[in-house]
Amino acid sequence: MVTEAPHTESGNAPELRHRFSILIADDDRGNREALGEVLENQGFRTVLAEDGGRAVELVQVELFHLILFDMNMPRLTGLEAVAVIRQSLDRIVPAVLMTADANNDLIRRAFQAQVFSVIPKPVNTNIVLNTLSRALAKVYGVTWPNPTDDGHGEKSRGTPTPPT
Repeated sequence: MVTEAPHTESGNAPELRHRFSILIADDDRGNREALGEVLENQGFRTVLAEDGGRAVELVQVELFHLILFDMNMPRLTGLEAVAVIRQSLDRIVPAVLMTADANNDLIRRAFQAQVFSVIPKPVNTNIVLNTLSRALAKVYGVTWPNPTDDGHGEKSRGTPTPPT
C-alpha cells in the first residue's frame, strides 16, 4: 500500500522527464503501479518489475540510476536481487529496500549489502522522494530537492542531469 502526500504542481516534471531511470520491483501490482505513477509525475522514467528475478534481468539490459526493491518477492527477495546485481554489474546502482517487516536484523543485513536505505511499508511518497533525493545527491553528486519543495516552501526549478 502506498500512502500519497497531497499533490502539488512541481513545474519541473517535464524538464526532468526521462533524465533519471528508476526500476521499481514489487510483487504487489498495486504498489508497483502507484509508485510508478507518483515517480513518473515527478519526472522520473520508471520501469516496473513483478519480482526480484525480473529486476535482475532488466538491470542486465537497461541503465537504471536507482532501484526500489520490495523485500519479500517471489524468485528472489529484494536483498537477494541486490546481491546478484552487485556481483554482475561493473558499477554501483543505489538500491532502496521497502518492507513491512523492518527489524534490526533485516536493517543490519540491508546495510551490509550496501543498500542505501530501508523504507517501511506502507510507503509514504514524501519519504520515497526524500530518500531518492538523498541517494541521487550522494551517488551522482546532483542536488535535487524534492521537486515539490526546496526546503523553504518554494517550488524547486532545478534540472539535474544524470551521468551517462
